[in-house]
Amino acid sequence: MDEHLLPLRSPPPFPRRNRDRSNPMKAINRIIERARTSPRRIVLSEAEDPRILQAAQRATSEGIARIVLVGDAERIRQAAAAEHIELAGMELVDPASSPLTPAFAEELFALRSKKGMTLDAAQQEVLEPLCFANLMTRLGHADGSVSGAVHTTADVVRTAIQIIGIQPSFKLVSSFFLMMLCEPFHTLKGGLIFSDCGLVVDPGAGELAEIAMAAADSAQSLLMEDPRVAMLSFSTSGSARHAAVDKVVEATHRVKAARPHLAIDGDVQLDAAIVAEIAMRKIEHSEVKGRANVLIFPSLEAGNIGYKLAERVGGAKAIGPLLQGLRKPANDLSRGCSADDIFYVIAVTAVQALAAVQEPAGAQAPVRVP
Repeated sequence: MDEHLLPLRSPPPFPRRNRDRSNPMKAINRIIERARTSPRRIVLSEAEDPRILQAAQRATSEGIARIVLVGDAERIRQAAAAEHIELAGMELVDPASSPLTPAFAEELFALRSKKGMTLDAAQQEVLEPLCFANLMTRLGHADGSVSGAVHTTADVVRTAIQIIGIQPSFKLVSSFFLMMLCEPFHTLKGGLIFSDCGLVVDPGAGELAEIAMAAADSAQSLLMEDPRVAMLSFSTSGSARHAAVDKVVEATHRVKAARPHLAIDGDVQLDAAIVAEIAMRKIEHSEVKGRANVLIFPSLEAGNIGYKLAERVGGAKAIGPLLQGLRKPANDLSRGCSADDIFYVIAVTAVQALAAVQEPAGAQAPVRVP
């Protein structure tokens, strides 16, 4: 089996808290509060869209991010005026006139020349706001980017991978949803991480292990809780025999080898993952004890169905799809998103950016996955 480095991350320097089940929006409120402590520069590449402008105005007024709007400056101003949106406090960057554009074109050419891109093509491509925004993030002119209200997920993810790149310790980019259980009828309240529900169709054991560790990191930075990971299956503790179960078991072994202190159960059915009484009956030596806050689905099919059931039938609020495994934060939006959805993704991206620059003292060296 291939070996590659995967990081052990120390707890972030801000305090983690136990899930407060009495306040249904506590998790997203904590994310917003955390973003406000040190606002990051978040670049938005679809700035003519009214929803983007509304979210940008709210993010600016609430102090959760320093917003950079990329695109045709005059058209952005016209769109803002039509929506009665004040752009004060935001930065407008027009690729057609920005002094950064020539250097960005050179950078893009250097990145993509081996794939056949010419300098002339790079000079044209860099004028596209999505490309320009990702180059801003790559080169440190922004801390993270948010796109997808207009662009497809395929365009957003491909551009992020090509320009921002994958973390050296990972082999793939995956996605997750932050699921908010916000309603009075929810017996389980707070935030959950669902992964992968948007990108990796049929992960092998190694890929599933990567998804689990990336999602655990996402839980630690966004939920501000110790991650408790459930590797979901139609089997619990070997109650069924099938290659699909074997994959989940193997992935769980890999995660345990890489992160021996991470609480993880697998293979485990959903009820045993989130209901303590069922976990006690079904799992003899459970580490999660029916209190999972990270649910890892064995395939995209299962994950996509699972998050939509939780959202449409269970009444959960789904924030995402959010990306993990990139060198710097770059998140996708649904083209059907609302201004509120965009605001929440800006807040998440800002907190991801904060986590990315934190270097806690005593951080442990990477370990190898067997």
